[in-house]
Amino acid sequence: MKVVFTEAPATKDRDMSIEYSVLPKDAETAIAVFDEHSEHNEQFYKDIADADIVINGYIYLGKKEIDAMPKCKVISFQSTGFNEVDIDYATQKGIAVVSIEDYCTQETAENAMALMLFLQRGLRVYDRSIQQDKRWVYDEAKGLKRIEGQTMGIVGLGRIGRSVAKKARGFDMNVIAYDPFLPKEVADSIGVPLVDMDTILEQSDVISVHMNLTDDNYHMFNKELFAKCKKQPILINEGRGAMICEEDLVWALDNGLIRAAGLDMLESEFPELDKCQLLGRDNVIITPHSGFFSDTSMDLLCRLSTVNALLCYEGRYKEARVVRNGIGLE
Repeated sequence: MKVVFTEAPATKDRDMSIEYSVLPKDAETAIAVFDEHSEHNEQFYKDIADADIVINGYIYLGKKEIDAMPKCKVISFQSTGFNEVDIDYATQKGIAVVSIEDYCTQETAENAMALMLFLQRGLRVYDRSIQQDKRWVYDEAKGLKRIEGQTMGIVGLGRIGRSVAKKARGFDMNVIAYDPFLPKEVADSIGVPLVDMDTILEQSDVISVHMNLTDDNYHMFNKELFAKCKKQPILINEGRGAMICEEDLVWALDNGLIRAAGLDMLESEFPELDKCQLLGRDNVIITPHSGFFSDTSMDLLCRLSTVNALLCYEGRYKEARVVRNGIGLE
């Protein structure tokens, strides 16, 4: 059995001791590094060529990559999301695509609230005023609004969205949600009204995004949607970066349609920051897709993704959490 970890240059030297502790002692392992900003990735394709298992974070595995590893039986994602693969082609090739059902709900929901609070309370302005300018001025940040009574519109009411809803209520916010795939009785059970997207845009003071990326919601947040925002909301993204068109978000911020943005990811998982127009703004905070991160969640991420891979490789698909393309579940 050969297990290949597909990594970006930024993650190739990360600690994999937990994964190695779970793998059988006789398992052959390799690290295949793909640089999306380079045209020279020949070694990557050589390194994945004889993989039986791929454990993947955020390297896109399309038809070319899948064809380059004819022995592969399972692609195991170190995430709840699984958009970084051509899932239909993987299914055609009989490759199980598996991701972690739940490992960082609390951390991600906490990060969404932290981003919101940072922006609501003008903390960047105050911190810079004191640390850099040595000014002690209580009204340095302008236009602050009381959080109590504001409406939080949650886009995607899954585990994380529901955790955010609970936390938002703790700050005495009203909560509404848009989720076309969630049964109404689930939303009713936690007392969150399901509404259409136009209602989210019209009524929300804060829009918090918690959806998986699909072909249908790529660049979902664009000029057309931003133009419908009635209350200059704060936009929080803890879903996937490509759901927001960054160029259009810059336009919405510049034109006052969006009051502020808290982004845990950008369109690229490994962005060229010197070209990013969202940097250098007092009303934007960006974290490096770290909302999931804690010692606890990292242990679960590494352990569960490896266990998932081994279960699928051994044909125990129904025990994995969770096979996203149905391979082995018939």
